[in-house]
Formats: sequence, C-alpha cells, structure tokens
Amino acid sequence: MAKLLHAEDIVLAPLVTEDTVRKAEERKYAFRVALGANKIEIRKAIEELFKVKVEKVWTANVHGKPRRERLSQLHGHTSRWRKATVRLAPGDRIEMMGG
Repeated sequence: MAKLLHAEDIVLAPLVTEDTVRKAEERKYAFRVALGANKIEIRKAIEELFKVKVEKVWTANVHGKPRRERLSQLHGHTSRWRKATVRLAPGDRIEMMGG
C-alpha cells in the first residue's frame, strides 16, 4: 500500500455516536481512518490536526456487512473500513459537534 503523506489522508472523519460521546468524558475519541494507516501514523495525524497529545491508540478493522436488494436479489456488501480510538493526555480535549 502507498504511504499516506498528509494527516487529512489518514484521519477521514470523527465517529459521533452515543457511545463515543459518553467515552469523550474519559478523554477517548473515535475516528474513521484510512485502511492502510498504522497506530504511529494515526497518533501523529491526530496530534497534528487537533493540537493535542495522544497517550494510546486502539485500532479495529470493520468488515463490510452483506446487503441485498429485495426485488432483484442483487447481492453485495458495504465497504470495509478501519476505526481508531485514541485516549488523550490529561487536560486535552477535542471539541466535536459544538460540545
């Protein structure tokens, strides 16, 4: 896989769900990241984009779910993607959704 050069290419979007909003109180934030990104690249990208200090990074590969169209019986699946959860150093926060 080609090397990812920019932080914007690594961190694709924040994940804002009930669970991630609750975990933000514990300084843990979740992001959708590039499939080829490793933990070191993710840490550097988060620190560069949000100007915070990252303590720990967890990653998970999310597999695509099977889908089918009811009438034509076409089979397919959603795209696979990579999720990263990061814990920030004490005192650091990332403002998401105005909160």
